[in-house]
Amino acid sequence: MPPRSAEREESRSLFSLLRELPATLLELVRIEFEELKREMGRKLKKLGLGALLISIAATLGLFLMGTLIAAAILALALIMPAWLAAVVVSGALLILMIIFLAAGVSTFKKGNPPLPTETFDAIIEDAHALKGEGRFDRDTR
Repeated sequence: MPPRSAEREESRSLFSLLRELPATLLELVRIEFEELKREMGRKLKKLGLGALLISIAATLGLFLMGTLIAAAILALALIMPAWLAAVVVSGALLILMIIFLAAGVSTFKKGNPPLPTETFDAIIEDAHALKGEGRFDRDTR
């Protein structure tokens, strides 16, 4: 009879584990979701600060460009009519603008979106653990 009692104890342990499985999975999903929120908050905070600093630099750059353009027109006006100097400088600025616009569009297309990659990796790792694969594989013990 004792062996039968041990089998029932194992059965109860298995049923107990199966009963706890949904709660464990829900807790895992909740923890991963919290990690997702923290990671996205951290990344978006850095993106916001970076965007603010770039905006300030761009505004100052606009003021600088205005003074440099005026200086270039005035310098060229010494050797040609002022209207022609303004047209030459405007044409050069147009060419530079097109080059930078094309480079910027190309960079945006290649850029990585701010996705929560760490959380995605953790979820995939958890899925592998549930399947008994990867570094959690039972055969590697």
